[in-house]
Amino acid sequence: MAEKLIVTDEILIEATPSTVWEVLITPEYVAKWDALPEGYPSEKMTKGSKVVWENPNGGETVTTIIKAEEEKELKIALSLSKWEVQPQEGDVAYLYQLEDLHGCTLLKIKIGDFSLIKDGQPYYDASVEFAAESKKVIKQLAEQHKG
Repeated sequence: MAEKLIVTDEILIEATPSTVWEVLITPEYVAKWDALPEGYPSEKMTKGSKVVWENPNGGETVTTIIKAEEEKELKIALSLSKWEVQPQEGDVAYLYQLEDLHGCTLLKIKIGDFSLIKDGQPYYDASVEFAAESKKVIKQLAEQHKG
């Protein structure tokens, strides 16, 4: 069996889980730490919210929120129409877990498992970079927002 390709990262944020949660589900903030297609609705994201990008080479990339446990856990399934074998929904996902540490929040990020798709390594590599960059922006937004 192939080695799992799961990115794990975390960051301590000096803001409450409710503030961090707002940064994770409010499109105005999400657009600052992740890409959103032009014209994406401004309503807060909830279970079932989808983001669809048309890929330049045809097909599409879709993310769908499959779990939204307020201030605790957000799980977003990832799917690309070009993947030859489609994993089960949620087997390749972005998982954000929030842990309350006396008014601060430990944000844990897991992305993957990219070993479930053909040529998953480039997706894994890109996700390592994405996690490292996005966690800094999420931290900055949450810490600015709390005031």
